[in-house]
Amino acid sequence: MTSDVAHRVFIVEDEFMLVMLLEELLPTLGYAVAGSAASVEQALGELDAVEIDLAVVDVNLGGNESFPVADALRERGIPFLFTTGYGQQGLPERFADAPVLAKPYRRHDIEAALARLQVAH
Repeated sequence: MTSDVAHRVFIVEDEFMLVMLLEELLPTLGYAVAGSAASVEQALGELDAVEIDLAVVDVNLGGNESFPVADALRERGIPFLFTTGYGQQGLPERFADAPVLAKPYRRHDIEAALARLQVAH
C-alpha cells in the first residue's frame, strides 16, 4: 500500500457515541473508516463485504464477547486492537499478545495505538 492511501479501519463497537466519535476522529488522523458494526453477528457478516487494513474491536458488545470477530480478523491476517474498560486480564489466553486500549481513551491514545498496530504488522 502506498503512503498516500489511508489505512481502512473497521470499527466494532456498540456504543453509538463512540462510533460517531471514531468516525469523526479517524479521518483527522489519516485513516479511512471502512465501516462499523455493533454486534458480533453484524461484524462477522460485514468482514467479507468490506476491505479493511486495521480494526478497533470493543470486547463487550451488548453483553456478548467479541472474540469470534477477533478470531476471524486473525484468520484473515488483519491487525486489530481491543478496546475495553476491563484491561488485558479480561481476555482469553489466545489473545494474550493482542494490543488493548483502555476505555475511556483520548485522541492521542487511539492515534498511538493504531500507529503501533501498523508498525507491528
